[in-house]
Amino acid sequence: MHIPDGILPAEVCIAGYAVTGAATWYALRQIDREADPYAAVPKASLLTAAFFVASWIHIPVPPTSVHLVLNGLLGVVLGYYAFPAILIGLFFQAVMFQHGGLTTLGVNTAMMGLPALLAYHLFRLQHRLGLHGPRWTGAFAFAGGAAGLGIAALIAFTLLITTIPADLDVQAEQEAIYALTLAHVPLMVLEGAFTAMVVLYLQRVKPELIAS
Repeated sequence: MHIPDGILPAEVCIAGYAVTGAATWYALRQIDREADPYAAVPKASLLTAAFFVASWIHIPVPPTSVHLVLNGLLGVVLGYYAFPAILIGLFFQAVMFQHGGLTTLGVNTAMMGLPALLAYHLFRLQHRLGLHGPRWTGAFAFAGGAAGLGIAALIAFTLLITTIPADLDVQAEQEAIYALTLAHVPLMVLEGAFTAMVVLYLQRVKPELIAS
């Protein structure tokens, strides 16, 4: 899912930083409007660490393998805190393990952070529609977790498929990109199910930890 340095054109990387800067400002502004903007910092720190570690859990999906992302889970549980949490997690992944890159940090953050915010709003639809009960909560949490990853995969697919350098074997690159994108379909189901289980557990033992 991470796009490394040297893959995307410079203008795309610059645009990624612009989008990430604007989205980070907007998310922090929304956080500042809460009664206690610092109340969710411990929870955000814990899930940032989980996001940081998740990229090392690889799941074989022949002919390739994919790793957990959990951006949908962060969106559902953290709300607007998810975007800066993903930014911080990706920064440390790039600096410490060269997972992703610094030139593509803006693109990767926007690619995973914006779907996380969409997952948050998708989960909140349950309350806006007046649907209550663990079944509805689980269903909307599943949808948020799956959609967060799915939309991120589509963004990555679009960026990669439209910026293949002309000096490469375009057909071979396209086939690899298609295969990598399709490999994320079963991961969507897995992350959706995991998000639903986490949210249902939190709702039972500590419901105030779920983003409102």
